[in-house]
Amino acid sequence: MTGSGASARRPRGIRGWIDAVVFDLARQMRWTFLPPLMVYFAAGFSGLTGIVGTFFVKEYLDLSAAYLAGLAFWAGLPWALKMPLGHLVDIMWRWKWLLVYLGAGLIGLSMIIMYLVITQTAMMEAIMPVSAWYITSFLLSPCGLVIQDAVADAMSVEAVPRVDAAGEPLPEEQSRALHVTMQTLGRFALISGTVAVAAMNIWMFRGIEAMDASAKAETYATIYLLALSIPLVSVSGVVLAGVQKYRARHDMLRKGLSEAETDALFERPDEDTKPNPWYFIGGGAFVALTMAVGLGQVPYGQEIVFAGSMAIVLLLMRQLIAVLTPAQARALIGTATIIFMFRAVPRPGDGIIWFNIDVLGFDQQFLSVLSLITSVLTLVGMVVLRPMMASRPIVWIVAMLAIAGGVMTLPNIGLYYGIQNVTAPLTGDVVDARFIAILDTAVESPLGQVAMIPMLAWIARNAPESLKATFFAVMASFTNLALSASSLTTKYLNQIFIVTREVTDPATGAVSIPADYSQLGILLIVVTAITVGVPLLVIWLVQHSRLRTKD
Repeated sequence: MTGSGASARRPRGIRGWIDAVVFDLARQMRWTFLPPLMVYFAAGFSGLTGIVGTFFVKEYLDLSAAYLAGLAFWAGLPWALKMPLGHLVDIMWRWKWLLVYLGAGLIGLSMIIMYLVITQTAMMEAIMPVSAWYITSFLLSPCGLVIQDAVADAMSVEAVPRVDAAGEPLPEEQSRALHVTMQTLGRFALISGTVAVAAMNIWMFRGIEAMDASAKAETYATIYLLALSIPLVSVSGVVLAGVQKYRARHDMLRKGLSEAETDALFERPDEDTKPNPWYFIGGGAFVALTMAVGLGQVPYGQEIVFAGSMAIVLLLMRQLIAVLTPAQARALIGTATIIFMFRAVPRPGDGIIWFNIDVLGFDQQFLSVLSLITSVLTLVGMVVLRPMMASRPIVWIVAMLAIAGGVMTLPNIGLYYGIQNVTAPLTGDVVDARFIAILDTAVESPLGQVAMIPMLAWIARNAPESLKATFFAVMASFTNLALSASSLTTKYLNQIFIVTREVTDPATGAVSIPADYSQLGILLIVVTAITVGVPLLVIWLVQHSRLRTKD
C-alpha cells in the first residue's frame, strides 16, 4: 500500500526503520517477479566455478597475470553486444524465451568442456591443448550469460503487473514503486546466487588441503558437473513465466473479459516495435572488427577492438537518446559517464590472489568463506542502503563507492609492507592475515553492488514503453564496456609492475618460473590512487558542466 495513509500508520523509531528497510520490500514482492529473479539468480550462481578456475590455472596452466587480464578483456566484450540483443528482445517480444534456451546451451557447453578436460584429459588434449580448451570454455560462458541477461531485463519489465486483481490499471505511483522494487530484487537475486556459490564451495572444498592431486581434480570436476544446474535454473524461470502468464490470462477470461481485452492487459500494447537497423549494423560491425583483429593477430588488437567498440556503442547510444527530451538526454549522458569512469578504474589483478594463496596460505575453503562473507554483507548492504538509493543522487553514491574502493585496499597494502619476508609461507601470522582479509571484505561489500540500481530504476521510470529492453541493454553495454577498459588498464599496470607466482613442472617438480611479489606493494598503491582520484575528478567535471545530473 502506498500513499500518505500508509506513511501515517507506519511505526516510528527503530521499528519504523526496520519496516521501511525490510518489511516494505517484502510487501512489494509479487509472484510475477520470480521468473526474472530466477534468471538473475542463475547469473550469480554462474560464479560457482570461479575459485576452481583460479586454482586450475595456477596448478595446470602456465598463463601470466597480464595474459589473464587480457583474457578477461575478451570475456567482457560480449556484454557490449547487449545493445543489438536488447533491441532483438524488444522486436521478438513474444518469443524472447527462445534466447534463454540459446544462452543456457552455451553455458552448459562451457561447463561440459571443463568437466571433460579434467576427467578425460588425454582425449581432450589429443584434439587441442588444454589451455585452448580452457580459453574456449572461459569465453563461451559470458556469451551465454549476456544473452540470458538481455532477456531477464525485459522479463523484469514484463513482471511488473499493470493491473490489480480486478483488472483495473495500477496507479502510476504504485507502478513506479514496483519497478524500483523489481530492479532492487533483481540485484538481490544476483548476489543471492553468489551466496549459494560460496556456501557450496565451502562444503565442496572441506579438507582439500589434505587431498592429493587426483582427489583435488575429482573435486574440481564435480563442481563443474554441478554447474550444469546454472542453465537449468534459468530455463525453469522461463517455463514458470509461461505458466504464470497462462493462468493469469485464463483467470481474466473466466471473469468475462474478451480475448482482445485480455491481450491488452497481458501483452505489451506496442508489440510491433519498429526495428532500428543501426543496432544490428553496429552489432555486426562489432563482431567483424573483433574477429578480424583477433584472427589476424593484429598488434594492439585489444586496444583496437576497445576503441572500435566504444565508437559503435556511442553511435548506437546517440540513436537511443534521440527519443528522450534534451534534459533527460543530458542527465543520462552525465550519469552514464560517471558510472563508466567509476567502473573503468584498474584492479590489482591476479597477483594479489596468488599472494594470498602462496604467501598468506589462503586455501580454497577459506577463499570460499571469504566469498560467502562478501556476498552476505552485500545483500545486507543492498537492503540497508535501499532508502539511501531512493533519496540520494547517483553522483553521491558513486563518490562514496570510489572512496570505499580506495579504503578497501589499505589493509592489503599494510599487510604487504608488514611482512618482512614475502617469499616464505607464513605460520603464526596467517590468522592475523585472514582477519585483515575479512575486515577488507566488510569495508568493500555493502557498497559494491549498488551503483547500477539507481540507473536501472531511472530507465524503468523514463524509457519509452516500446524500448525498455533496448534501453537496459544500451546502458548495460556502455557501462560493461568500462569493465573491458578496466581489464586493459589492469593489464598495463601488471606489465609495468610485474608479479609472478611460482610455476613448477608437474612431472619433475622443477621450478620454471620463480615467485616474485616484490612489486605488488607499489602496484596496490597506484591502483588505490587511481580508484579514488579518477571517479572523484570526473564527478566534479560532470557536475560543473551542462551534463549535471540531480537524479
